[in-house]
Order: sequence, then C-alpha cells, then structure tokens
Amino acid sequence: MSAEASVGSSAADSAQSTISQHVFQNSGEFRNQGLLGSKYVKLNVGGSLHYTTVQTLSKEDSLLRRMCNGITEVTTDSEGWIILDRSGRYFDLVLNFLRDGSVPLPEDRRELDEVLKEAQYYQVQGLIQHCLGAMQKQKDVLETVCRIPMITSAKEEQRMIATCRKPVVKLQNNRGNNKYSYTSNSDDNLLKNIELFDKLVLRFNGRVLFVKDVLGDEICCWSFYGEGRKIAEVCCTSIVYATEKKQTKVEFPEARIFEETLNILIYENSRGLGPGGLHLLDSRGAGSSLGAGHSEEEGAVGGDRRANHR
Repeated sequence: MSAEASVGSSAADSAQSTISQHVFQNSGEFRNQGLLGSKYVKLNVGGSLHYTTVQTLSKEDSLLRRMCNGITEVTTDSEGWIILDRSGRYFDLVLNFLRDGSVPLPEDRRELDEVLKEAQYYQVQGLIQHCLGAMQKQKDVLETVCRIPMITSAKEEQRMIATCRKPVVKLQNNRGNNKYSYTSNSDDNLLKNIELFDKLVLRFNGRVLFVKDVLGDEICCWSFYGEGRKIAEVCCTSIVYATEKKQTKVEFPEARIFEETLNILIYENSRGLGPGGLHLLDSRGAGSSLGAGHSEEEGAVGGDRRANHR
C-alpha cells in the first residue's frame, strides 16, 4: 500500500471515530457517564420533577451516587430528565437529608414506613438509620404507656384471663349501691383503693396485666390470677349494722393488697416453662423465682405466701 493510501485510510478512520463519538455523546448512556462533569441534574420521580446538583446526589455512597458516576444505568427522556420509576412523595425528604445530613421525619408510623422503603430503595444508609432510630423511639414510648382493659362481660373476662401470659390483677369497682349507705369513711377508702391500683399499674407495667371490672355486686374487690386461675382475693367491703339500717363499709387493706401483688409475680414466667413450670420455680427458692430486679423483702414475701397458694 502506498504512503498516500495509508494516510487516507487513517484520516477516514479518524473521521469515522469523531462521528461515532458525536453520536455517542447524544445518547442517554453517555449522559449518564458524563453526569460527574455536570453541575445540575434533572430528575423525574414518578411525575414529580426535581432539580438538584450532582454534588448533592453524591454525598453518600448510594444508588443516586452510582447513577451520577455511571455505575448504574439511567433512563432519560427526550428533554434530558432522568426517569425514576418511584413515588415522588418523599423524594424531597431524601434530597433534604442528603443536603443537610438530617431531616424531620413524619410521626405517623405508616408514613415513616414509606420513608424507610424509599431510603432503602435509594440505599441512603444515613436516612435508613435515621428512620430506624425514630421507629425505636416510637416503640419505647408505646411500651411506657399503661393500658388498662375495662371488663364489659363475664365471657370477655374469662377469655382475657385464660389467654394472658402474664399474671393478672383485677380491681372490681362498682358503686351501683346507694352511696349514702356507706359508712362515713367509706368514700375515702374507696378512692384510696383506686389510687393504689393506679400506683401498682405504673410500678409493674409490662409485667402484670391490670384490669378494671365494673360488673357484679361487689363495690371494691381485688382478684389475683396466675396461669389462668384465681390465686387470691382481697374483698374490701363488708356490711355493718347501725341504728335501724345496715351500712356498707369499704376498707383499705393496703399492706395485704401490695403483698398479694408481689405474690402473683411468681407466675410471671410460669407459662413459658411448660407443664410443671411452677414446680421448677419452687425448686429454685424464693429469690430466684421472682427474677432479677426484686428486693430481698419482696422475695421473702413471695416465699412466705407460696405455700399458702398450693
């Protein structure tokens, strides 16, 4: 081949390469690989349009960064908008997190779940941890809330006690009787029983199920259940006779009520032990049967009463 032919062939190859490169520059694939050389990015997220910078999208090692540096292929429309087939409802939140490193999250749990899903899709680890932390805080708050079921029927009570895996303390409080038939200090004692119930709910929240009952004839009566059966009862009402009429006397045996509440704790983990679980508790002694976190005084009380419950 002559020198002139060789030079001509090289020039033709060079021209063809230039044309091919020009065509490649106009393709979406090249625009994807060339985002790092750009300053601004146009994103169409499920019809929601967002205009941001490559610097913002590249702040975390995420799907968005890999879209900018060409590792992940993107789809663009004829106007240069990058198409993301996701809901655009929370994409502003994702962008704001990348900009500032933190962002207010919705308090509604369902919305928070949706934000977490978007963060997981875009693989923004900082936002994922932010969402998980907010969910844990919500869970901690819910666990500190004291919920007290109100018994509305005998069947409901039986089912609740039979299926509950915790010990149950029930306060029956029914003021259906004429209050003027009470003795002079009965009203005060009735209120003291209710106040003690509230204090015990707060102290043993999460360990014992406390329920209120407004049915039946008893004005004030405490019942204690373990493994679905009644273990003890403290009735706080009695009948006394005054001149020409009988009166209802409401008492407040605080020490006995508190003692029975401590006693019922020996049934706290019994259902998880299977058949004969309480015998295993008995063989371990009073201190260990009540579990960690109880005082020696509480353990001693539980040990003294356990023989009476058998």
